[in-house]
Amino acid sequence: MSDMISTLNTFIADEILKQPGRTFAANEALISSGLIDSFSLMDLALFVEDTFGVQIDDTELNADTFDTLEALSEIIQSRS
Repeated sequence: MSDMISTLNTFIADEILKQPGRTFAANEALISSGLIDSFSLMDLALFVEDTFGVQIDDTELNADTFDTLEALSEIIQSRS
């Protein structure tokens, strides 16, 4: 697991789901499966912006761009 995906995984497990130690596959659905709701999605976006120094547009806060750790890391990498 890449460092970026690991960092995202840890934040989601610990801070959003309150399930420390839980791991997700890089391609596991997080939003469309219902694990992450719209309120938590905003928390995740703020974490991404603060941690990785990238800007996330409000129109990107959806299952198309944030549904998997893999998709999210691709967005971050494309803006770094």
